[in-house]
Amino acid sequence: MGVRLLVLVVLSVALMVVDARFTLLKPVRSQMSLVLMQSYWITDLPQRLWQGVASQFGSRTELVAENEKLQTENLLLQGRLQKLAALTEQNVRLRELLNSSALVNEKVEVAELIGMDPNPFTHRIIINKGERDGVVLGQPVLDARGLMGQVVELMPYTSRVLLLTDTTHSIPVQVNRNGLRAIASGTGNPERLELRHVADTADVKEGDLLVSSGLGQRFPAGYPVATVKEVIHDSGQPFAIVRAVPTAALNRSRYLLLVFSDSRTPEERANDAAQAQEAEQGAEVVPGAPAAAAVQPAPVTAPPAPAPVSPPASAATNATPVKTPAPVPAPATANPPAAVPATIQERQ
Repeated sequence: MGVRLLVLVVLSVALMVVDARFTLLKPVRSQMSLVLMQSYWITDLPQRLWQGVASQFGSRTELVAENEKLQTENLLLQGRLQKLAALTEQNVRLRELLNSSALVNEKVEVAELIGMDPNPFTHRIIINKGERDGVVLGQPVLDARGLMGQVVELMPYTSRVLLLTDTTHSIPVQVNRNGLRAIASGTGNPERLELRHVADTADVKEGDLLVSSGLGQRFPAGYPVATVKEVIHDSGQPFAIVRAVPTAALNRSRYLLLVFSDSRTPEERANDAAQAQEAEQGAEVVPGAPAAAAVQPAPVTAPPAPAPVSPPASAATNATPVKTPAPVPAPATANPPAAVPATIQERQ
């Protein structure tokens, strides 16, 4: 055994020296590498099988977990996207409302729709402003496009608004093109108004803009109400059938404007105007009074200077008697006192 071991050791050393120094063993080494490669593959096969099976099960588990995670993130992102879309629409509506409030001369306040009347035969909504916020009965309500209605019921923190399309509501309007006046009444349809008692020969055309006329002393004048959609003329009827579409988005608007106009009655406004006019006239008279007083004294002081003094003097010189009963004293009152004695002494 020792001789065999020694022989193998010497052979191995010789083969290493020959392989390092010479190229004789390269073909043998290449052939041996092919044989050893197969053996390496066979010996490594169990480990590779185990790793493949483990990776298959591990990959499936990881994929399932990753899929669930991605689905959750997708739902969250979709929810945020919907919220962003809602915020974007809200921003657009508020900007429109802000632009419309800039065109309103009266004081306005933004209100939000918080409820609707469940009765399908009435068109009423509830807003988040009430008596504590200064809202009054009959106060006009409009959105970014036009008039919506008026406040008909007050609560401390909420109010109920009657829309224009309610069957019990009417508003005086006029055609913006020619000023023709009419009454627009609700039909129960949120997309339609009707003009009542319009003459068949009236100048109303499709597409005309109807604005509030202000004659009812409830709605301010000049606000858009509706647009004429259809005009039907019937030769057998005295009145034409005029249908209009409200300019306001009655069933879509969420943010509204409460218009705080002048709450005085027509009589109070007339009395205030008359008092203001009287005060203005009195202010004009007081500064002019001294000028009038200065003008009037001039005619009073002017008459003593003119000629009435000289005729009595000439008459006194031509008179024969020295003592005259009435003429002499009368002129003496107009002349200075020193002049009368002088003439008397000369005549004497």
